[in-house]
Amino acid sequence: MPEREYVAPWERAFDRVLTPLEEFIHRQTTSGVLLMLCAVVALIIANGPWYERYLHLLELPLTVGVPGFQLSKSLHHWINDGLMAMFFFVVGLELKREILVGELANVRQAMLPIIAAVGGMVMPVLIYMAINPEGHTFDGWGVPMATDIAFALGALALLGNRVPKSLLTFLVALAIVDDLGAVVVIALFYTESINVAALTLAGAMLLLLISLNLGGIRWPLPYLLLGVVLWIAMLKSGVHATLAGVFLAFTIPMRPKYDPVRFVEHVSRLVDEIKAAYRNEENIVRNDRLRSRVHALEEGALLVQAPAQILERKLHLPTAYLVIPIFALANAGIPIDFASLGSIVTHPVSMGITLGLVVGKLVGISGFSWLAVKLGVTRLPHDIDFKHLIGVGLMGGIGFTMSIFIAELGFAHLPEDLLMAKTGVLLASLVAGISGFVWLYLTADKKTA
Repeated sequence: MPEREYVAPWERAFDRVLTPLEEFIHRQTTSGVLLMLCAVVALIIANGPWYERYLHLLELPLTVGVPGFQLSKSLHHWINDGLMAMFFFVVGLELKREILVGELANVRQAMLPIIAAVGGMVMPVLIYMAINPEGHTFDGWGVPMATDIAFALGALALLGNRVPKSLLTFLVALAIVDDLGAVVVIALFYTESINVAALTLAGAMLLLLISLNLGGIRWPLPYLLLGVVLWIAMLKSGVHATLAGVFLAFTIPMRPKYDPVRFVEHVSRLVDEIKAAYRNEENIVRNDRLRSRVHALEEGALLVQAPAQILERKLHLPTAYLVIPIFALANAGIPIDFASLGSIVTHPVSMGITLGLVVGKLVGISGFSWLAVKLGVTRLPHDIDFKHLIGVGLMGGIGFTMSIFIAELGFAHLPEDLLMAKTGVLLASLVAGISGFVWLYLTADKKTA
């Protein structure tokens, strides 16, 4: 009697066919919801009786290494310098994919999100600098230029069919360019004193990684091992260590070993052999010939994919569901004194960041886009109009992860300014998210709904 087929819900892998962009949006949306929950938890802890224990936990020293070569940092530093390097690695993989084969590959198609992203970075910085033209508060100018893609996509996805799918694509492309701008700003303007020897070692590692790519090495392990050395060298060099993740990502091959024609031939032959083996014995556990062909099919399916795409897919889940939530728990814990809330909101740092994110992003994204379209530099997608761009401009003011990260760099030795910066980021993200959602909900075309 033939065995009954058992299909569990998680075994329907062949029924789920998503494009890389659809998979990216789905994961970022879920990550945004989780990120929001972790930020709320951190705020509750910081304003409750557990705040001292929370700070003590973050300052716990952790040492990694062997005698004679050890790295010792606080838990907070390991999260911001270590775990976030993984986040920047995934960001780098996303950037490389978008530039080579994604929304930014076609220059004409990419012009609108690129111009919108540039406007969304320039205007917030100008507003912040107008409020903080000099002094120690000036160092926070980079904080309001960043958009949190997970939060923004999560908020936009809540609108469902009320907004066109191309608006999600536009926001993804805009946020990717925005992330690239933030990476460049961190590298150029938020760097400590330079250690030439360590920077030389980092350069040597980068050249070696490029050589592996040019030499046709597609096994990820050598890249990841050299990436660890690159991270350590960057950590010692004075340039922020998380940038090692971006540099490593750009050296990972984006070209698969198998071409599509060869892959189709390979699969067709294996399917015929699998059918023949299955007729002899249906149970794969007892059928060595069937099991070996299925394994070969698995190996071929990996070879037809680019190593960079495989790593991006595998690391996206732990990054979105582990690294970013941990970062939120470690950095969003802000004690709020409601009695002095008025003075906090009017503080130059918090005011500059709040206005930069809420007003600057709105004016920069929608204003620069409108100007580019009117001048004929680019054009709007057929199902997007300017009311959609206003909504995205408001959503762009959600600047959680990258903004707080830059604030940690800019105000590393200024705890009061850091507190004001984080408060401004949270306030702006709340205002921008709610206002963007309400605007798009009220102005949504009923035909889209």
